[in-house]
Amino acid sequence: MKKLISIITFAVAVNLSGAYAQDSKAGAIIDAMQKKYKSMKSFSATFTYGADGSKQLLKGDITVKGQKYRLKLAGQELFNNGKDVATYIKETNEVNISEYEPSENDLNPAKVYSFDKKGYKYTFAGEAKEGANTFELVELSPEKKGGQVSKVKIKVNKADKSVGGWTIIDKSGKRQTFNVIKFNPNTNVDDKFFSFDKSKYPGVEINDLR
Repeated sequence: MKKLISIITFAVAVNLSGAYAQDSKAGAIIDAMQKKYKSMKSFSATFTYGADGSKQLLKGDITVKGQKYRLKLAGQELFNNGKDVATYIKETNEVNISEYEPSENDLNPAKVYSFDKKGYKYTFAGEAKEGANTFELVELSPEKKGGQVSKVKIKVNKADKSVGGWTIIDKSGKRQTFNVIKFNPNTNVDDKFFSFDKSKYPGVEINDLR
């Protein structure tokens, strides 16, 4: 009987330790950051990005309004109107249209501001000084296994809780780093801006995957 009680006690202890294993400081930083961006009606940002070992930095830009976003990078432009996602490929002048899946949580430049932290293990990884700014570093590891992303590191400005940048590390260890260089809060933008308008892309080939 004592042995059974010991086993049960051990099992409960393991479950409790797993339930409360999340880093409370990291969680508080994520909450404060997301609260900042969710309070805005819309916003836009310009960023640079590049892979480890590459001297070439590319530029991209993002505009977000609630669940809607428009993202431009690497010769592609994504239009998410909250219902459908259109991915326009400049090189081939074609667009792929699919249904928007809000459950997808790949932390692209649109989602890094509003991801569901319940899907990640998160830890506080210290602070870093960059010029006059101090950034708090948070590391995220997806709870769900089998994806391409192994870890995400986000740096959050300690003073105003704005996102300064993030690094995505894939399963093979390759890194891609994004750094925000310009941010505009409460951008005045119409909902039509987030829908693909084929009239503005003459001769475009449309692949409807819905």
